Amino acid sequence: MRLVEVMIPAGKREAVLRTLDDEGIDYAVTDETSSREYTAVVSFPLPRNAVEPVLDRLREIGIDDDSYTIVIDARTVVSRRFDALQERYDDEDESDQRIAREEVRTEAAELMPDLRTYLTLAVVSAVVATAGLLLDSPAVVVGSMVIAPVLGPAMATSVGTVVNDDDLFRTGIKLQAVGFTVAVVAATAFAVLVKSLYLVPPGLDVTALGQVQGRLSPDFLSLAVALGGGIAGAMSLAGGVSAALVGVMIAAALIPPVAAVGIGVAWGLPNVVLDASVLVCVNLLSINLTALAVLWYMGYRPERWFEADEARSKTLRRVGTLLVALLVLSGFLAGVTLTSFQTATSDREIRDAVDGVLAEGEYERLTLLDTRIERTGGPIGSEPAAVVVTVGRPAGESHPDLADRIRDRIRDRTSADATVQVQFVAVQNADASSSDRVGRGSIGAGTPRVARA
Repeated sequence: MRLVEVMIPAGKREAVLRTLDDEGIDYAVTDETSSREYTAVVSFPLPRNAVEPVLDRLREIGIDDDSYTIVIDARTVVSRRFDALQERYDDEDESDQRIAREEVRTEAAELMPDLRTYLTLAVVSAVVATAGLLLDSPAVVVGSMVIAPVLGPAMATSVGTVVNDDDLFRTGIKLQAVGFTVAVVAATAFAVLVKSLYLVPPGLDVTALGQVQGRLSPDFLSLAVALGGGIAGAMSLAGGVSAALVGVMIAAALIPPVAAVGIGVAWGLPNVVLDASVLVCVNLLSINLTALAVLWYMGYRPERWFEADEARSKTLRRVGTLLVALLVLSGFLAGVTLTSFQTATSDREIRDAVDGVLAEGEYERLTLLDTRIERTGGPIGSEPAAVVVTVGRPAGESHPDLADRIRDRIRDRTSADATVQVQFVAVQNADASSSDRVGRGSIGAGTPRVARA
């Protein structure tokens, strides 16, 4: 519910009150004596989905932006006429939770902090996310999402488009561009500092960290968080409810990949930089696109009829631009998704081939300990380069042809041209009754056997 207060210009009093009477709205009128331009102030309660149509009717009779109109959130209204008014608007408009365009513009503007606060939070969230990735700590990464100021600029860009507010749109675009540039620089600087001061073990393989790996394979599933965040952000904004949790969801799609870009730059890993950058761009475009589409679908338009065509044209152009950029990047996502499927299928076939060879009678005394598959290439077009098989064998046994057998079986099943290396580990069984034994056996490394395709 909303309490609306309107200052009535001279000569408009009767028209305003007649309009409110026609709508069946309860109101209170107070004479205005502070200025000769206004004769009265009228206050009246409205269901929140009635604010926009009622203000549109008042605008038709001359209550424009030069007059003062204040919309206040009301907790309770006790009135039979208000109950009837609410039922009528609920019947006419199924979107009873939708707030007026004036309110959604204000909500979007208020979501954007001042520039100093915004940049500070962008730097801090990027640094914390970088620390979380290097620590491989999901809790720290989530903490970086909580403080990330990413919701406001994205929503401002979308709202500015649908209501034809160019200042709001430009501010949102500028903050997104500046904010993410500063975040990447901060993440890179922090990662370089961490590496230079040896705050992580020397020679650390950052691509082996689980939190980093999750940002290095941007596929179509990665879009789910971004698309959901854009939809949820627009819905929460239009519903006039808190968007704090939605901001965390949007940050989940953006801040960790930004940190991964910084780590990739600091460690000199171009593939990491490319993969994470694509993920950031795809998610950012998806959030803006879905928020824009949802707000337009919910009926937000400029307040003046002659601006509607201009707003529609701008919206279509910006949606088209976002779609083209998203489709270009989606080609990369499609390649990664296909490669991920092919890699999983190929790895399974290779492991089945190894299991099949070791299941043969002459190798029944051998025990498969590990199969490691090493690949070449990037996120698109990955190929198996080497297969390292670790096998346990009884002391004294020798199987010099095992690597060749496994290589041939892998080639038959997958056509993969990969080197196969078999590492033999000697296993000595222990007598369970011996009091000086603490385990079932002892293991010693044997000589690796290598078969090259």
